[in-house]
Amino acid sequence: MSETTAVAGKQKSVSRKSVFTLAALSVGYLLLSFLLVGFKTDQLVLVVLVNSLYFLTPITRKFVTGFSIFIVFWLLYDYMKALPNYWFNQVHIQDLYLAEKAVFGIRAGEAVLTPNEYWLQHSHAFLDVLSGAFYLTWVPVPLAFATFLFFRNRRQFAYFSLTFLLVNLLGFVVYYLYPAAPPWYTQQFGFDFIAATPGNTAGLSRFDSFFGVTIFHALYAKGSNVFAAMPSLHSAYPLIVFYYAIKNKLGLVANIVFGIITAGIWFAAVYTSHHYVLDVLAGILCASCGILLFNWFVSRNGAVNRAVEKLIAAIK
Repeated sequence: MSETTAVAGKQKSVSRKSVFTLAALSVGYLLLSFLLVGFKTDQLVLVVLVNSLYFLTPITRKFVTGFSIFIVFWLLYDYMKALPNYWFNQVHIQDLYLAEKAVFGIRAGEAVLTPNEYWLQHSHAFLDVLSGAFYLTWVPVPLAFATFLFFRNRRQFAYFSLTFLLVNLLGFVVYYLYPAAPPWYTQQFGFDFIAATPGNTAGLSRFDSFFGVTIFHALYAKGSNVFAAMPSLHSAYPLIVFYYAIKNKLGLVANIVFGIITAGIWFAAVYTSHHYVLDVLAGILCASCGILLFNWFVSRNGAVNRAVEKLIAAIK
């Protein structure tokens, strides 16, 4: 057997330790999920998908290993249902609404409206469809971009994925430090706090109605916590993609496309009453801090840099 063949055979093999580790993680995930949030078919689909990709081919094994970063994000987000942030701190409803009105209020006759209230009175079918289309991209675009980087540049894929995770962790911390109600909550319930309020499509319901579908209704029925409007991670995600598109020199067209998607999601967040402008700005700040912190950690912290290099080696 030649040396090349031997190396190839080694790369294709899966150690017994890896098999047992993945099996233990899969069973542990299903049990923990059942205890914390109850059983859902999504959990079983995730386990089957991860195991299938891991054992299918060497390239799919590396792919799912790299994307385990996004899986960690999803697990943390899902488990937030077990520990609602309003258990730990008071939910900000009226003060955030008044702050939005004071900073970004729009005068309409004798009244002063928040931007959400203004757009609620001036909605248009074209903007309904446009906003819904932009909002549908907030998860698929980062995942598609990550997939592109995986096959183009594994180092940049690792950097992008870890930045994405760090930004989410920063956002989750703020969720628990500063629970905040979205604009649609104030529009429907006023300033009274109602625990365990279910998710709501708000202005995105007009997109569903226009096409006669239930896309956003199905998505928001799975929300982890409605009192997590500040910061707007919807606004943070496209900015991370936009930054890495520029960093990887993908060209003017790509930069324009991602720039439009970023600005479109920011507008849609306010137009559909899912976020205040203050939430959007907090999301932009969260993404910026995450990007700067990750770059600083990689360049200045030896332990973090070594861990990142191990991840890159595992997926190359």
